Amino acid sequence: MDGLWQRLDTAARNLFPLGLALTALLVGAMPLYLPGYGMVAPNLTLMVVFYWAIYRPDLFPAAVAFAIGLVQDALMGTPMGLNALVLLAVYGVVTTQRRFFQGKSFAVIWSAFLFVAFAAGFLGWLVMVAFGAALIDPMPGIFAALLTIVIYPLVTWLLARIHHAVFPVGVHVSR
Repeated sequence: MDGLWQRLDTAARNLFPLGLALTALLVGAMPLYLPGYGMVAPNLTLMVVFYWAIYRPDLFPAAVAFAIGLVQDALMGTPMGLNALVLLAVYGVVTTQRRFFQGKSFAVIWSAFLFVAFAAGFLGWLVMVAFGAALIDPMPGIFAALLTIVIYPLVTWLLARIHHAVFPVGVHVSR
């Protein structure tokens, strides 16, 4: 029976980053009845994908980032594949630079996130312009990126607390 509980514990821990990403997605998709908020809402899933791509890509593969993006597109009413493309691009860039991020201060990681958030917003805007074959106002996307950057420290602090509670130092969780 101990083996069964250990396997269940390992499976739950392995699925935990996915569960946090889905939670962030649902929280971000909740309607707040504030005029114009939906256009400038922070991208919580972007923060979660960025975090797990740095700290535990073994538990958060590219396919998960892509799937989260598709679900986000379906919930938000954006063109199917838009957020999947953006999150996959972010995941790819961050995982290729993962060695750079290891051991760096929060200020360095936050600075990198600043560039990633604006690049993700720009990529999303480009796809929307191409999809609609018309120029659209970039200001809501810029404000959304700024709001995402501003609340990133709080979300990362929360993710780090949860991460270290679920995956304590010295506990190895394997696939």
